[in-house]
Amino acid sequence: MTNASTDVSTGASTDVSTDHEVELTPAQAVAESGFSLDTLRYYERVGLLGEVRRSASGHRRFTPHDLAWLGVLRCLRDTGMPIADMLSYAELVRSGDATVAERLAVLEAHDEQVEQQIRELRRQQQAIRDKIAYYREVL
Repeated sequence: MTNASTDVSTGASTDVSTDHEVELTPAQAVAESGFSLDTLRYYERVGLLGEVRRSASGHRRFTPHDLAWLGVLRCLRDTGMPIADMLSYAELVRSGDATVAERLAVLEAHDEQVEQQIRELRRQQQAIRDKIAYYREVL
């Protein structure tokens, strides 16, 4: 059986043999990815998620490749990457190997932003711990 699936390295729909590939319903994809159904639809509509395969009845069917790409998107989103930057990154990924250096630069810049966020959170955490220590002394 040949079906369309999304290649995690490109986020693009490709025709592949999927006799051994499990396809998930939208509800299962929601449970696996942690994204809401509305978010999955939005990501598909704006181009973050490649074209999702449809069953004969027209219902979306998510492949392991789709879920792997959603895992990448989850990581980027959860670490604060703006949607516009995620879209740029997804486009670079879909453009193929010629964009590897650009993708690396995008991820390195994002990594530095994440590092700055972590430093700020550590500073704030220390302020909280100082306040906890103060209250323990008062008691």
